Amino acid sequence: MRTANTAVLNTHDRRRDLGMLKSIGMTPRQVTVMTVPSMTVLGAIGSVLGVPLGIAAHEAVVPRMAARVDITLPSFVTDVWHASRLAELAVTGLVISVLGALVPARRAARPTVAEVLRSR
Repeated sequence: MRTANTAVLNTHDRRRDLGMLKSIGMTPRQVTVMTVPSMTVLGAIGSVLGVPLGIAAHEAVVPRMAARVDITLPSFVTDVWHASRLAELAVTGLVISVLGALVPARRAARPTVAEVLRSR
């Protein structure tokens, strides 16, 4: 959800810039294609930071919770991080960032040059 909010705010802040690009001949499709990769970079950064932080949090919290209530956890609860699963999580993060960026990018590409330059 945070990626979608960032995409909306980013494209809203860049409306005038996008309007200027449209005034020199950029098509709505080109505006969309230009905007989506910038949001995808944010999604990639989120995946690169989020997956290791999630692993670290799991490694720190789950054993302490088990020790606190004095139980031994089975291996399927503690050994949950596998390379294929991590790759799946990273790809899912990228897909979500692309999908979250498409709607605001298309919305930013839709108005005419005059509408964009007239608005604040």
